[in-house]
Amino acid sequence: MKNYLIWGLLGTALLMHNFGCQPESTGPPNVLILFADDLGFSDPGCYGGEIKTPNLDQLASEGLRYTQFYNTARCWPSRAALLTGYYPQQVGRDSAPGIEGGGFGVRPGWARLLPEYLKAAGYRSYHSGKWHLDGMPLENGFDHSYMLDDHNRNFNPQLHYEDDVKLPPVERGAGYYSTTAIAERAIGQMKEHQAAHAGEPFFSYVAFTSPHFPLQAPPEDIEKVGDRYVSGWEQVRRQRWERIREMGLVNGTLSEVEPETGPPYYFPESLEILGDDEVNRPLPWDSLTPEQQKFQQAKMTIHAAMVERIDNEIGRILDQLRSMDVYRNTLVIFLSDNGASAEIMVRGDGHHREAAPGSADTYLCLGPGWSTVSNTPFRKHKTWVHEGGIATPLIVHWPAGIAVKGELRHDPGHVIDILPTILDLAGISLQDSLQVPIPGRSLLPTFEKDQKWERSIWWYHEGNRALRSGDWKIVAAKDEPWELINLATDRTESNNLALDEPERVAVMEQEWEKMLDYIKEVANQ
Repeated sequence: MKNYLIWGLLGTALLMHNFGCQPESTGPPNVLILFADDLGFSDPGCYGGEIKTPNLDQLASEGLRYTQFYNTARCWPSRAALLTGYYPQQVGRDSAPGIEGGGFGVRPGWARLLPEYLKAAGYRSYHSGKWHLDGMPLENGFDHSYMLDDHNRNFNPQLHYEDDVKLPPVERGAGYYSTTAIAERAIGQMKEHQAAHAGEPFFSYVAFTSPHFPLQAPPEDIEKVGDRYVSGWEQVRRQRWERIREMGLVNGTLSEVEPETGPPYYFPESLEILGDDEVNRPLPWDSLTPEQQKFQQAKMTIHAAMVERIDNEIGRILDQLRSMDVYRNTLVIFLSDNGASAEIMVRGDGHHREAAPGSADTYLCLGPGWSTVSNTPFRKHKTWVHEGGIATPLIVHWPAGIAVKGELRHDPGHVIDILPTILDLAGISLQDSLQVPIPGRSLLPTFEKDQKWERSIWWYHEGNRALRSGDWKIVAAKDEPWELINLATDRTESNNLALDEPERVAVMEQEWEKMLDYIKEVANQ
């Protein structure tokens, strides 16, 4: 345990440093986290996607793009890691061998959320969108919150809250759309802050529920996408890979499609409801019937429309920052909670085949064919801890604090690093006050240049497990043996070296077990 306590304490040495990355003297920055849901690594245009994301692209061109940043492969564990700085298993928000926890787990009292720490530096904190944590936002340090707790309806949510107070259900046809509503509330909170607390720093956590299923979008957004996906998933994936290579984002070769890998959960009743046009494997596009191709094309069209709506609303939020004259001194962080989803299910108000695709009367999921595209060039999907499930785009933008523009950062990082980074910038040191050391580390040094850190990052979710140590990674799907990957030359996990280097696998497996033991000790104390 001693080594891991030292490792954790190093991660919580949250001291302000002068790394040559603060060209202006402006005081503590405001912080805006933009969190997408089920967005794949290559969906944004600045990460190789054909989806039009001009606002994200501008943030990337004026800031930094991280090429090896990770989440936890699932929604609620990533949100716990983001706002606590701990691995979710440490705080009861995911399970592992010998550890109870999950989507209904309750954090221990010492696992506070970021807004509670920021109060010490005079920050006010605001939340809009998805929550998916235990407790309620205001009782966990937020000053205002709009919580959308209905994940099955984008046009007429039945469960949402304002400042922890339940709101009436939204009627069909009321003009509500989740992404726009989340942005509107965030903008309203900023306006209120400017009116009543101008000059005080703020933290805004904007958690979009898109492009998570159900695939639903305003018809005008769907129309704008047009027939972009008529060529099918193989061609779109190859085109993304060409752009990714040109951008220098990922090395290696394009991973092979795994036709045996379908949704992580099997719901035969949902497939019956959806009908014969749905397919639950990434079959060759040319093998699909014309009706199946049309159905599948519509799904990716809606997915793209949802992402483009996110980008549009991000543009409105950024305009609000400009109108408040705080754009330059606001740290903007954009990322996704997991890779794109191969799940296929029907929930909420069900699915009516005769309804217009993407409308409130439909319930569609992206499925493995297009999820493979969204996760280009990686293997597997959400819930797995291969790169397709855990690799996220990460854009960092802060004109007053980051002197370089448009550069890539190749340092491996994890969502547990976000909290220590923000506290570092706020000048808050925690190492003497924490009952359990935070395992993440501040990314502040990387704002100037790559640091070439040697570190170990650990994963477990529903039997899927992994450890990255330096450039090496061991990874295994549930009940499968370890694969060994050299990520320095093979980021797409195309070449399993486990049989060639069994000793390395054994050493890394032992480290994975030691980290599990420490996490278990924390979780069960």
